[in-house]
Amino acid sequence: MSDDDRARGDAEDGGYPNRNVLWAETLVDELAAGGLDAVVVSPGSRSTPLTMAFAANDDVDVFSILDERSAAYFALGRARRTGEPTALVCTSGTAAANYHPAVVEASQARVPLLALTADRPPELRDSGANQTVDQEKLYGSTVRWYRDLPEPEATPRKLRRLRTDAARALAETTGTPAGPVHVNCPFRKPLEPLEVEGDVPAGWDEGDVRASEGRPGRAYVETAQGRPTLDDGRLDALAASVASADAGLVVAGPADPVDVARDGYAPALAELGATAGFPVLADTLSTVRHGEHVAEAPILGSYDGYVDELLDAVEPDLVLRFGASPTSKPLRKALAARDVRQVLVDPAGEWRDAEFVADALLAADPVHVARGVADRLADRDRPTGTDRDATVERALAMDEAFTSGVADAREDDSVGAFEGAVLADAVANAPAPATLVVGNSMPVRDADRFAPASERDVTVLANRGASGIDGVTSTALGAGSATDDPLVYVTGDLGFYHDMNGLLSLSRCDVDATIVVVNNDGGGIFQELPISEFDPPFTEQFQTPHGIDFEPTGDLYEFAFERVPVDAFASAYRDAVAAEGSHVLEVGFDAAASHDARDAVTDRARERARSASETR
Repeated sequence: MSDDDRARGDAEDGGYPNRNVLWAETLVDELAAGGLDAVVVSPGSRSTPLTMAFAANDDVDVFSILDERSAAYFALGRARRTGEPTALVCTSGTAAANYHPAVVEASQARVPLLALTADRPPELRDSGANQTVDQEKLYGSTVRWYRDLPEPEATPRKLRRLRTDAARALAETTGTPAGPVHVNCPFRKPLEPLEVEGDVPAGWDEGDVRASEGRPGRAYVETAQGRPTLDDGRLDALAASVASADAGLVVAGPADPVDVARDGYAPALAELGATAGFPVLADTLSTVRHGEHVAEAPILGSYDGYVDELLDAVEPDLVLRFGASPTSKPLRKALAARDVRQVLVDPAGEWRDAEFVADALLAADPVHVARGVADRLADRDRPTGTDRDATVERALAMDEAFTSGVADAREDDSVGAFEGAVLADAVANAPAPATLVVGNSMPVRDADRFAPASERDVTVLANRGASGIDGVTSTALGAGSATDDPLVYVTGDLGFYHDMNGLLSLSRCDVDATIVVVNNDGGGIFQELPISEFDPPFTEQFQTPHGIDFEPTGDLYEFAFERVPVDAFASAYRDAVAAEGSHVLEVGFDAAASHDARDAVTDRARERARSASETR
């Protein structure tokens, strides 16, 4: 019997060798019909029906990753980059538990993710049976929807329900808010496509082609995800508030992937700032800081280093906030300390305001709000007694002055090397277009402070939902798998260590990357905290020096490894991104000295920004 015959069985006996094959193929075919185009599979026995069904489906790209934690983060990265769901398949037991960190990140960051976990049949639950754990609602409140599928059975009503569940699972991943969905899939043996007489009898569908074939050429249930909007009166009132304000700001925080996937998100926020005469404080993860729209709008990129001086210069009485909470802690604290009206726009109507200072929450689509207000402002005159153009020019001059101050301070040998220089160079010298993933702790903060706004086509991503360092390497490689853009990944040494398993995806998933490891031999971010003054236990219990030599990872995972000094980094980096294959560049720092240098550079650049404001 050929493989195809074994999988499909004898048509006279129902067309399938057993009910598991029928069930799994129906589920996978329906997911593909609904638009799913990628799945990350980890090997396992109980998930055999699902794995074989995905492998047989030409409409879904299958990535095979051995480690479930890395697999989940790879899927997360792909979904983050595309704004579309990526599926996961694993066997039962602790395999499913290893998805949990990535599911948490997907929930916090609103990333569409579909976890399909295979399970033992119900009678083995709570019995001490091998590799059997309680998988029901395993991820708790972090998922947007959960479904424990019934046991496979060749009956029309159950198959129609299965197709409906597939449609609903996909719809919930990209709903408002988007996020992870968990579908638990119990199977009893045989798990392979072996013949089981009578398991799928001839005529099982009783002539109901909806059960056996779905709706050929389209999904069984076509779903359209609507986005909340404001009525004209609300938009008129908001536009009037903007028009009457003496001065204001647009704050673009980290963007939701589903928003970015829609056309016009960054240009809409840029247009709002330009039309209102409000400087736009664009988070490094907002997708607003980089792109062609920067040429036509007052986009600020390095405000983290001089935010108090900026607010003194602008004196805003209205702030319009989009996206998640800003990466910049100085910005969050500075806005909270001032008596300024803050309007938070969030399509899900969630309270993403950890400082508890927002005056208004608008549960509406951000593009709809930004464009609606900009259109109304275009028909109004600027309020008398204010000069927003001068305010915008002052803010842009401060941003440019801070950037030039950083550049000049870097040339001063007395300042010393600091990690922010690597992030600034990595963004400035990235190819365009490029996907650039930055690790948590200091890399994302340094990118936020030292990588200025530009017209270059660079998409900067990070796991800032839960802000963990686990799985970021896999996240980066997953993001790289979703596009033909060159992939750059900048991480700290602990982040690199934490997910070295993920490096296997370079070869298994055919992803090329330029990886930059900022190595300060431990948790450099703790140098920013008061605990650094208490040593012991600071060095051994917080900074955690490890002394690991990462060079052998190049031989293990088959990439080029090179150590470069910070003053040679930009040149080595340009060579690496232009070369074929994957490369890891390690740049070493002393954590304490780098911390001091970062502060010194920031202080000098901040003073230059202050001077630029005073001369305007």
